[in-house]
Amino acid sequence: MLKKQKELAQRVKKQDDLITTYENALSWYETNKKLLTNIGIAIAVLIAGGWFYINNNRTNNEKAAAEFAKVFSYYDNGQYQLAINGLPEKNVRGLLAIVSDYGSTQYGNLSQFYLANSYFNTGEYDKALEAYEDASLDAEILENSRIAGIAACYEVKGDNAGAAKYFEKAGKANVNDPNAAEYLANAARNHARSGNKEQAIELYKLIKKEHSSSAAARDAERYLDELRG
Repeated sequence: MLKKQKELAQRVKKQDDLITTYENALSWYETNKKLLTNIGIAIAVLIAGGWFYINNNRTNNEKAAAEFAKVFSYYDNGQYQLAINGLPEKNVRGLLAIVSDYGSTQYGNLSQFYLANSYFNTGEYDKALEAYEDASLDAEILENSRIAGIAACYEVKGDNAGAAKYFEKAGKANVNDPNAAEYLANAARNHARSGNKEQAIELYKLIKKEHSSSAAARDAERYLDELRG
């Protein structure tokens, strides 16, 4: 009889503990219900916001691509001012407008790059430099070209050391870039002009080693003789 009473007492205690745990949990929930609701709402807002951003970015990128396709022929024909400003009467928006409206998209950034090229080709070097620096490109060859564009702006503005730095960065980024040898040759030229002949010599040697079949390699020996002379 005593044994049964003990077992009953233990079961009652377990039930009491379970009830106490449940009541504590319920009390905690009631106390924090508003916080939990707000967290749930915040998570829902973040998810919805993320979906909206991705969907909106995709839509804007498609719009930017369509606008870019219409204006690119003017750039390709060397009509850089028209490429920059567009032709409103023909419903062709310029690169500047595309960047303004869709600058955060992939085609917006591509437009930024071609806007920089257009500014450079019309002699607006400060605007070109700013546009090159603002662009962000996924394709490595275009990204290297963007960096070389920054270098070209520095060179035309008389900053040979700055030009050498960026040309060298572009030239060393990828040995398989078809423009790598040219970038390295430009870097060597600017190093020499800024008084850093040792680095210029090293780059000409690198061109001969890694880009032996390039036009830059054929000229490298002559420049090496001049620098060593």
